[in-house]
Amino acid sequence: MPQPRVKLVVTGDDFGYCARRNRGVAEAFLAGGISNASVLVEVELRAQVKHFCELTGHLPNHMDGHQHVHVLPEVREVFARVLSDFGIPYTRVPVEPGLHSCHFLPPNLRDFYLQVEKDALQSVEVFHRHGIRWPDVYLGLSTMGQNMSFSNLKRVLNFALEARTAIAAQVDGLSAAESYRPITAELMVHPGYPSFPLQGGCGEGPDDFSQSPDRLHELNTLRDPVLLSYYQQQGILLCAFNDF
Repeated sequence: MPQPRVKLVVTGDDFGYCARRNRGVAEAFLAGGISNASVLVEVELRAQVKHFCELTGHLPNHMDGHQHVHVLPEVREVFARVLSDFGIPYTRVPVEPGLHSCHFLPPNLRDFYLQVEKDALQSVEVFHRHGIRWPDVYLGLSTMGQNMSFSNLKRVLNFALEARTAIAAQVDGLSAAESYRPITAELMVHPGYPSFPLQGGCGEGPDDFSQSPDRLHELNTLRDPVLLSYYQQQGILLCAFNDF
């Protein structure tokens, strides 16, 4: 098999939110549209990790926070310490290339994403200090809900493909192993079926996004054969974090 240009983790967020979310994430995985699931639990971090181990028999390879709370100033240090103590190697640093030029986003959403980006950039030193890693490229803020389309996914995936081209252009200054290393990337997605009122959520029932048809729209887009064929054509290999 040819060496992939990009190793892409497509993470279905919030598995465990409700039964209809779980169904959508499972269907997306079986259709080849996602390659990873982010389990949503709400209790203290160490208890979360222990509960995950009880359910699966192993430690997670990756942890992040619901709505990116793991990069908040009051959370990032303890979050990083817990991952380091358990030897969990990967997290998410939600800094999406090209986000500043996404003028199609509503102003309030764009402002929220830019604040997430600011917090994420300030978390880099903390994560580095604790030996925690993350993929080379993060994608998914500008492709949520109705903004997810084949053309918009191609736009963001091009940032990962361009990063691989940039490495190839510097081949003279790199070792053979480095020059052939695929770019690693994570695409955050939210496939599912619209949640029923009062079922699931984070203690207060499902939010508006969870109850909207946007979830089903993402599921259908992610399992579209046109998108799956595009991955193959471009040398994009869907994988999990333990494949990095």
